Amino acid sequence: MNLDDLGLRIGSGIDGLDEVLCGGFIKDRAYLVRGGPGTGKTMLGLHFLAAGARQGERCLFITLAEPEKQLRQNGSALGLDLERVSFLDLSPTPEFFAESGSYDIFSPAEVDLEPITRRIVGEIEALRPQRVFLDAMTQFRYLAAEPFHFFKQVLSFLRFLVGQGATVLFTSEGSPTAPDEDLQFMADGVITLAATPQGRSLNVAKFRGSGFRDGWHALRLGDTGMTIFPRLVPDQPRDEIAGEIQSLGVPGLDELLHGGIERGTVTIISGPSGVGKTTLCLQLLKEVAARRGHGIVYTFDESVEMILRRCDAISLPVRSLVGQGTLQLQQIEPLRFSPAEFYRQVVRDIENQGARTVMIDSIAGFRLSLSGDDLVSDLHALCRDLRNRGMTVLLVDEVESITGDFQATETGLGYLADNIVFLRYLEVRGELRKAIGVLKKRLGDFEKTLREIEITADGIKVGKPLTDLRGILTGTPEWRHESGVTPQ
Repeated sequence: MNLDDLGLRIGSGIDGLDEVLCGGFIKDRAYLVRGGPGTGKTMLGLHFLAAGARQGERCLFITLAEPEKQLRQNGSALGLDLERVSFLDLSPTPEFFAESGSYDIFSPAEVDLEPITRRIVGEIEALRPQRVFLDAMTQFRYLAAEPFHFFKQVLSFLRFLVGQGATVLFTSEGSPTAPDEDLQFMADGVITLAATPQGRSLNVAKFRGSGFRDGWHALRLGDTGMTIFPRLVPDQPRDEIAGEIQSLGVPGLDELLHGGIERGTVTIISGPSGVGKTTLCLQLLKEVAARRGHGIVYTFDESVEMILRRCDAISLPVRSLVGQGTLQLQQIEPLRFSPAEFYRQVVRDIENQGARTVMIDSIAGFRLSLSGDDLVSDLHALCRDLRNRGMTVLLVDEVESITGDFQATETGLGYLADNIVFLRYLEVRGELRKAIGVLKKRLGDFEKTLREIEITADGIKVGKPLTDLRGILTGTPEWRHESGVTPQ
């Protein structure tokens, strides 16, 4: 029987955080929330207390920094109901400055510690809160005569709170001159908040009595408060993959792929700029829609209107499919999302639209537009997870070389793909032409030759195998003997 079944978990009140904590906080324990100024520590505490108040729990905010009035105003601005949350305001009052002369003889520890302790103990015994948030425990350090006394006072204080039946969150602002390792040792769990040029994030370093999701998780502070986007960790691979073959609707392409591509696989379409990668993917999505399927395109490179106009020019009915609701085009704004946020959006769209095919245009756009430290690994995790869900995934990968040495992909993600289809420019008798081929198809056989491909006003046309040409992958092929290569 797990902690949830025993009723020993309580929710954090923050979207995504309970998932990171594998169900929420464990009752009657003390957790440290640490981080620099402005990272969201107080906001996390407000969510925690508001969630308890909604369930009828007795909740107490002990503040040694911000006054109660300001905290309530901040909570109200975020839409958090703090009406039933009690506050013990121990923050300095305006009169403190005028009375500071009393410190000429006595140290701050001797003057402040005893009355503060009495007020806290009195409030706890009177209210018997089930949730306590203390902001910030660091303030007690300045009231202790020496580090050993601080350690004993804080440890005793936390045991007192937990002994009264409270689940406690307390904050600290560790710094090189005032580290908080001692507080980390005392806490049952440690949550670190960080804000860097790459974005905000949250990490759980310690969580006694339970597992948790490792790593740094994206964090967003918005008009409604804090949201956590757990780092994507794919589920175990499925043992089976859908065997249904999805036709591309172009005879030459289907012959090249021996019928098409299997549903539930990852396909990389690679090639240089302007060779037709996006068009080829949209052709497949058009066929998916014709069979009452639903597809979603996430474009990082082009605007939605530009894609629609290009499709209109080649008689590809993408605009009508969007109008019918069988195809969705979404433009992703640069640096708006972290990979985890983008994944959350993809999952939400899949569930709302019932989509089975997802197209990402392009891998380079994904890496440039999302904020993160290891976007190749993030894309790997995203594709693995979508495939495990039974989704068909199309990835557009732009390679830099127009001609010359052949390069299948630009990112080295070929190992992830079940299928790799590449497009290539050819120079034939001074004319620039295009060829298409298949490099990999895990679940079936494919044609080992290349074919010429054209994108015309009437759509995509693919010719017969180019068996009379040599050196196609170099971009400057030579004829073995004369033979037409006109697309069929």
